Amino acid sequence: MTKKPNDVVITGVGIVTCHGTGKEPHIALLTAKETARPPVEGERFKPYPVHPLPEIDWSTQIPKRGDQRQMENWQRLGVYAAGLALDDAGFKDDLDACGTMDMIVAAGGGERDIKVDSMIVDEALKRNDREKLLNEKLTTELRPTLFLAQLSNLLAGNISIVHKVTGSSRTFMGEEAAGISAVATAYARIVAGQSSHTLVGGAFIAERADILLLVEGISAHATGDWAPMWSREDGAGGGMMLGSVGAFLVMESREHAEARGAHIYAVVKGIEGDRGQRADGGLETRLQRMEDTVGAAAGTDTVIFSGTSGLHDLAAREKAQLEAKFPGTPIRGFGGVTGHAMEAQFPLGLALAALAIDGKVAVPAFDPANEDDAKGAASQALVTTVGYIRGEGIALLAADA
Repeated sequence: MTKKPNDVVITGVGIVTCHGTGKEPHIALLTAKETARPPVEGERFKPYPVHPLPEIDWSTQIPKRGDQRQMENWQRLGVYAAGLALDDAGFKDDLDACGTMDMIVAAGGGERDIKVDSMIVDEALKRNDREKLLNEKLTTELRPTLFLAQLSNLLAGNISIVHKVTGSSRTFMGEEAAGISAVATAYARIVAGQSSHTLVGGAFIAERADILLLVEGISAHATGDWAPMWSREDGAGGGMMLGSVGAFLVMESREHAEARGAHIYAVVKGIEGDRGQRADGGLETRLQRMEDTVGAAAGTDTVIFSGTSGLHDLAAREKAQLEAKFPGTPIRGFGGVTGHAMEAQFPLGLALAALAIDGKVAVPAFDPANEDDAKGAASQALVTTVGYIRGEGIALLAADA
């Protein structure tokens, strides 16, 4: 591999899933001889199981109590994961470097006031003048600050306040496609010489009644007990199982990383994102084009981290396409052990792939009944994300040979 000054490299990984906080529990996940049943919360939102947040001491990354109090959980989680990535990359206490660091965040809307939502629904059952009811509640029940908490770019703002990352800032919205666009934009800007170091990622809280209602509105969520990604049966809901996840990466140009002696986890060889109709082979055609564009090829030293949502039809179609295109290459449906993380799904896949490549890991099967064993350590990883409604993304990572 010819090394170039503007190669895009990953130098910091900040990750939080149901398995824990930081790299260590996720390296353990990637190096286990057998994949154990992941943490699942099955009672609070029954019949919908979710992968919950682990125990977190927010003060380790958000030291001021006032900062913690004015954030919602998804903001706390994003700020926390961003801090982990900055720590890991060696930037946390470098005010000059953070002051010129670009930031790209994938975010959803803020959390809703569930009590007010429930009150409006209950009272609407008793009245026919529902437009008048809504106006009444808007003026009497909703806090003015709630509207501020709904702003998607507050996550980026809080990262700037807490971690002093004050270069350019961009926020993308749009579920999985937001995460794909965020990372793809960071990659493109570094390749073009428009950025030297970027903090990029997102956060998602699955333990929200409003999110579960949104997903179940199209009968997408799995029901009943947990099952690995490819083993979910049609009779147990739609196949998606959400997970609370924070995932941030520090991406740099090779020149910038080497100048400061940074540890390089992996080189990003290419990132592609797209969207369009999926009928009549449209999904498979786009995946094929993106795989060819990033230069992916089958091999025993390659592992595929599939970010499929778990929706039965889409998961089966993606897996069939990957198996046909990359015969003999192990596929790992990582959302089966972390939960599906919407905006954070693509950054999460890249984080896991970077750790696997850096550790020269033979990644264990996450669904032994439906995934082949790895024949050797991974020196290359293909990361996919197929949005549960729209949006597809592909990234290729390789060891820094």
